[in-house]
Order: sequence, then structure tokens, then C-alpha cells
Amino acid sequence: MRYINTKEYSHQQSDKIGVLLTNLGTPDAPTPKALRRYLKQFLSDPRVVEVPRLLWWCILHGIILNIRPRRSAKAYATVFTDEGSPLLFHTQHQTTAIAERLASLGHDNLVVDFAMRYGNPGVPAVLDKMLQQGVRKLLVLPLYPQYCAATTGSTFDALADDFKQRRWLPDLRFISHYHDYAPFISAAAQRIREHWQSHGRADKLIFSYHGIPKRYLLNGDPYHCECYKTSRLLAEALQLNKDEYMTTFQSRFGREEWLKPYTDHTLKALPAQGVSSVQIFCPGFAADCLETIEEIGEENQEYFLEAGGKRYEYISALNDRPEHIDALCQLIGEQLAGWQVHSDPQRAARAEQLRQQQL
Repeated sequence: MRYINTKEYSHQQSDKIGVLLTNLGTPDAPTPKALRRYLKQFLSDPRVVEVPRLLWWCILHGIILNIRPRRSAKAYATVFTDEGSPLLFHTQHQTTAIAERLASLGHDNLVVDFAMRYGNPGVPAVLDKMLQQGVRKLLVLPLYPQYCAATTGSTFDALADDFKQRRWLPDLRFISHYHDYAPFISAAAQRIREHWQSHGRADKLIFSYHGIPKRYLLNGDPYHCECYKTSRLLAEALQLNKDEYMTTFQSRFGREEWLKPYTDHTLKALPAQGVSSVQIFCPGFAADCLETIEEIGEENQEYFLEAGGKRYEYISALNDRPEHIDALCQLIGEQLAGWQVHSDPQRAARAEQLRQQQL
């Protein structure tokens, strides 16, 4: 087996601690070709679609990749800006803000970067860059507050697949979830309060999370429970009673049953129940993306208004808001506890001399 080596390594190089943020990913452009490439990688992941591989390969290549890319490209075209994909540039802004904040807090020898599980920048390329920079201790933070095997678990798979090919492995710490982390709950609650201060409150506050097949819950995935705990903690922070908020699940795919209640079905039904105004916040999305901007901000708004609703507001994701950056930096700082790297020039010089003698 041929392993990936550390190129041009020098013993004079200072060891560093790396902080790697990850998110789901995005196509490179809102075009059918780019969507086909992105969807092929995404939907080929067995963590995402737990269906027998041969059967799923036939469905994916025979049907889905021949139909869905063009349809999805039209949706992505509505959210791409001059900066590109919202998920990409929001994650870039978050990474920059986190790096600056950590530096201001005295965290030295840090390399902070981000990667996407699918699409670019990919996990292998970013890992290679960080390790070449001297990262010997690596903290990975997937930007999914609630753990799910299809997201957080898949991120770990990508890391493991890469590390299995490397000669030199860093120390590794991996944050699997932060759904009930108090600073995160506080930041999300503050975002909602600020929206209320500017726009007033609605009849109902809806917490909408990305859905997964119900089968995954029955097989032991904790995602459903963690979503409901986040909702409960937010409701407590906002002092809401049970009639003032609800939890729903969006973004279904395929024909099998997913986690309920469904966001779109709920919005179509609420006006008939006397709910004329709603506000929606998505606590599972660290950054705005297609699923929040287009699906929640536009598509579901139409469902609610067409059903007789009068007022619909989407409360944007935390993105790089200062309180969100503070929460993530506090989480990172706690996870970095006890990790130090030291630079010993004399030791490095002796090691380099010994290495030269072996050449």
C-alpha cells in the first residue's frame, strides 16, 4: 500500500494546532453539470442513503442523476450571489471570524480552516494543506448542532478515509454535537429576540429542522431527540409556553416516511386552525443555504399564504453573527484545553542533522 507522505517536511517547522470547521457542501455553480457532480457525490454516500448499494446505484444513475440536476440548478440559481453559494461564503466568513477571535483570546500556533463534506473545498485537500502547515493536533467541529449519522457521522467517515491513507497522523479531537450547549442556545435565542424587537411576535414560532427517514430514528439515531431538546431549551430561554411554538421537519426526499410533523404540511394546515401569522427559525442550520433561503424563505411561505395565512417571516440563521462566533469559540476553547505545542529550536536542529546523516 502506498501512503500519503508529508512533503518537504522540515524539523525546523513549528508544530501547530489545527481547528477544522466542516459543513455539508454546495455545488460549484448553479448549473446542471455542477449539480450532477455534486449530487452524485452526496447521494452516493451510504450514510446519507441507507439502501442496498446495487439497487440504489441503479436508481441514482438511471433516474435521479438524469432528472434532479436540472431541477436543482434552477433552485440554486435563485440563491447564488456575487459571492457565490450562501453556504460557502457564510462558512468562509465564520472561519475568518473564528480565527480572528481565537487569536485575540491568546490561542497561539493555531491553523483555522474549513472544508465541505461534498464538493469544494473537500476534506482531503484541506487536511493535506493543514498537515503541510505543521498541524500535529487537530480539532474538528462539524457545524451540525444536532448529531446525525448522515451528517456528523459521515464527516467522521471522510476524516477516517483520509487518515487511513496517511503515514503521519495528528492527535485528533472530534466534536460530535452541541445541540444543548448553553452559549449556542443563548445565541439562537438572542437572534429570535432581535427579530421580535424589529418585527413583533407572531401567533406561532416554528423550529424547522432538516428531516431524516423515520427508519433512521428507529435504528437508534439520536437526531430526533436532540432536535426536540434544542427546541425545548430555546422555548425555555424565550419563556414560551407549549402553545406558542412547535417543532417540524423539512426537506424530504423519496417516498418513505420521514420524521414528522412535516414543515410544509404543517404550514398548509395552520391557517385553518386559526393561526394567521408564523415565524420560522431553523436551529439545525449554522449558516443560511438553499434549504433555508429558498425552501423555508420562499417555497413554504407560498404554502402558508395560499392556505390563508396573513403573515410569514423567516428568521435567518446565525451565520457569522458575533454571538454565534462567541459561542463557537467558547466551545472550541473548551475542547482545546490541555493541548499545547512547543517549539524547541535546538531539538529541531539535532533532529534535522540526524535526518541528513541518514540520507
